[in-house]
Order: sequence, then structure tokens, then C-alpha cells
Amino acid sequence: MSPLPEVNLDSAVRMWRDYIESLALVAGGEPPYVVECFGDSAELADELLGEVMHGVKRGTSSLANEYAYYNEEEPKAGNHWVICDGRGEPQIIVKVLSVERSSFFEVSEEFAAAEGEGDLSLAYWRREHEAFWKRTQAAIGRDWSPEITTQPGEELLLERFSVCWPPVLADKSA
Repeated sequence: MSPLPEVNLDSAVRMWRDYIESLALVAGGEPPYVVECFGDSAELADELLGEVMHGVKRGTSSLANEYAYYNEEEPKAGNHWVICDGRGEPQIIVKVLSVERSSFFEVSEEFAAAEGEGDLSLAYWRREHEAFWKRTQAAIGRDWSPEITTQPGEELLLERFSVCWPPVLADKSA
């Protein structure tokens, strides 16, 4: 697997400005946003971005402890995300519709399907996400198991989002 590249912040800011201009927002009235890739490799970033662009993926999950570790704010409804491909180039903007705290064991079949991965089953979601989080937590020196997500501060953050930019890919509700 190839490591994630640095994101192209100049291009991401240009994309964000184009989106904001299309909304005709008053100066200072724009929502917060982040610029990131999905996953932990260039290949996974491209795969998951493709699922979003094809309309299959409208959810994502993360570990609450990672936001604390990296000193980042947790996602909130109304925030936006400029999503980059495996080369670090911005491709789409999504709007976070909702964020729910959950344990690994409380994730529903419906949410697993909204993540748009594999065969869309909960079994696939659990297998792939357990492997992913074991890998990413090991990279920061932590052992991880699904059981830890029942503890405060260790939960999963389950995000629902809609694509809002570019217009050709935007969801009707965006």
C-alpha cells in the first residue's frame, strides 16, 4: 500500500472558494471545513472516494480517540469536508448531516450499508473496520479492540453526509 500524500491545500482552497461563491454567502458566514483523504493509503483513498462519487457511500466512521490524539475537533453536523484522492488532489465537498456516537457493536446493518463498502453487509463492515482500526491505532502506539469502544472517549463517530460540490455530483438534498 502506498502512503497517503500531502493534500494539495491550494487546490482545496480554490475548490472551497468556488463552492462558497456558488452559495452567495455573506463574508464570514461560511461553515467550517477540513481537507483530508479517506483511509490510510492512497489506494484506499481512491477506492472510498470512488464509492462516494458513484453515489454508494454516504456514511463514514472514525474513532473519537483519534481526534483527541491529533488535537483536532470532532466532526459536527453542518461541517464540510473537502475530500482528496490518493494523489492528494481535491475532488468533492461533502456536508456532514449527522454524527452519532456508538460502540463497534451498536453499528447497524443500515449504517454499514451507508458506508458503501464491499458487499454492504455488517459482517463486511466489521471485518474491514476492525482490521483498519487495529492498523491505524498501532501506528500511534495503541492496541485496539472493538471492546474498547464501549468506554467513554473511545467510541466510534458515525457520520452521515451528502455530496454538495461539484454540482454535477451533488446530491439533490445538498
